[in-house]
Amino acid sequence: METITAAKLGVGAWCVDTASGEITRDGEMVRLDPRTLRLLLCLAARPGEIVSADDLLSQVWPGVIVTPDSVYQAIASLRRVLGDDPKQASYIVTVPRQGYKLVAAVAPVHEPESITAPPAAPLAEAAPRSNNASRSRFAFLATACIPVVIGIVFWLHNTLANEPHAAAQVTPSPRSIAVLPFADLTEGMKNETFADGMTEELIGRFSKLPGFKVPAPSASFYYKDHEAPVADVAAKLNVVYILDGSVRKSGNTLRVAARLIKADNGFIIWSETYDKPVDNLLAVQDDIATAVTKALTATIASGAGG
Repeated sequence: METITAAKLGVGAWCVDTASGEITRDGEMVRLDPRTLRLLLCLAARPGEIVSADDLLSQVWPGVIVTPDSVYQAIASLRRVLGDDPKQASYIVTVPRQGYKLVAAVAPVHEPESITAPPAAPLAEAAPRSNNASRSRFAFLATACIPVVIGIVFWLHNTLANEPHAAAQVTPSPRSIAVLPFADLTEGMKNETFADGMTEELIGRFSKLPGFKVPAPSASFYYKDHEAPVADVAAKLNVVYILDGSVRKSGNTLRVAARLIKADNGFIIWSETYDKPVDNLLAVQDDIATAVTKALTATIASGAGG
């Protein structure tokens, strides 16, 4: 990935000071934390190009294992700072299943040079002294800036070095499970809301079970638009089991299929299909969530697939 070398960078209507992390626009000033600044600069290094979540993870969280939810949350935070609307993005566009793209114009910002009027003719002999004074001032400023630059480099180095590495050594709980978004397989995908609600209902149910570890909905829904191998998803979400499923409809009947996958070998260790009338969708979600939770609690507690 390219490196930003300009001291100041124009990103859309914002002026970004790459050293201090300050961004300004029309008199408004916001100071970015180091991670958000790195995220913005990673995107700005490839304007108009799609930058994958994996690229951002390696550049913004170097040497640290974090979940893709971190990218989602960081992008959302950066959008809020920039005043960007994800539905009508003028800065950062989400490209489903691929990554993110900075669509705002990016260009280096050059400081205006001061213009000094030429000295009057009678004072011409004083020019050498003035030049010497200018050189002295320049040398003094350059010398004074060296500690500042060193301090910034040292601070950024420590920020990266002190990133928490604990996540790299965490062994997932034997009762950890990620519920991935259920796929809407109905014609025209007109039951997406029901499928998403089914996913959230199951996440809520499992999170209430004693001893169970369940990633938040924001982490799970990242994979609604981002395909990845089961083993990779489980590693990034730090879980042992993956639950996914689908929703189909025939006439007045909804069919919800669910399956439990052991992440370390990719084998399906439990699956079930539920057929319910569509007269009360909330009741359908509740009934199926109850049945799935009961079945999976017993399956996981028995150590199936171990």
